[in-house]
Amino acid sequence: MSNYHQPVLLHESIEGLNITTGGIYVDVTFGGGGHSKEIIKNIGSGKLIAFDQDKDAIANKIEDDRFVLVHANFSYLKQFLQFHAAPQVDGILADLGVSSHQFDTANRGFSIRFEGALDMRMNNAAKLSAANIVAEYSVEQLQLIFSQYGEIINSKTLAQTIFEARKKGAIKTTTELKLATEECVRGYSANDYFAKVFQALRIEVNDELGALKKFLEQTVQVMKPGARLVVISYHSLEDRLVKNFIRTGTFDGVVEKDLFGKSKTVFLKAINKKPIVPTEQEIKSNNRARSAKMRIAEKV
Repeated sequence: MSNYHQPVLLHESIEGLNITTGGIYVDVTFGGGGHSKEIIKNIGSGKLIAFDQDKDAIANKIEDDRFVLVHANFSYLKQFLQFHAAPQVDGILADLGVSSHQFDTANRGFSIRFEGALDMRMNNAAKLSAANIVAEYSVEQLQLIFSQYGEIINSKTLAQTIFEARKKGAIKTTTELKLATEECVRGYSANDYFAKVFQALRIEVNDELGALKKFLEQTVQVMKPGARLVVISYHSLEDRLVKNFIRTGTFDGVVEKDLFGKSKTVFLKAINKKPIVPTEQEIKSNNRARSAKMRIAEKV
């Protein structure tokens, strides 16, 4: 499955992990295994534990005694590290978002380019799909996810349009959703507009921001002093959470204080103050890298 997913910022992420021979490392978004294969090359007698909730990724498992693949969401990080006798680790990598394989598999429903089921589940066994949301959410609920997760300006109009359209029949495919809401696109780029619509639905289906928060909170509990955290994000909602957590230990960017007004300890320090982004050359060879932002932090 060599074309499953082209790893983004590969050299920069390996460098950011500052790998030491014999260490224990975690790749919480295994996918096609591109980042994991590079980490394995550098750990010597160490260990690599990878996570992926998508059953399709299991086919890419690396046959190596130093490698363990956990079929679970990275929000269960601490639990599975303890299970695999690795409660403290030397580095964690997260390449957030959707893999090329998921985008390019039409029946997964992630891409605006293909006709496919309105699915968008990263975990194929999950109950909630995009079709469920479109069919069952109230106008207010739809408006909220389109506004918050897609940052869509006319989210109220969009939500009402979907509500009226579904009265005429179930919206079950990506094409049916686009046709039902095409009048909302007026004045906007159709590709940009529908990309935001699909992003909002995908985030809701997979509770992506909730899972990211749970993951980040657990990283400081499982990282050894001096361990590195490398996170690659693809939209501002993710990047803002990562930036705030590294800087303040909270998701709103405000340092918490105890009962006496003393600021609580922040356990991470930023290695790069500005996010690292792909070179023009990388974007030319992999267009999906264009929106990537990488942040690196170290456990103090």
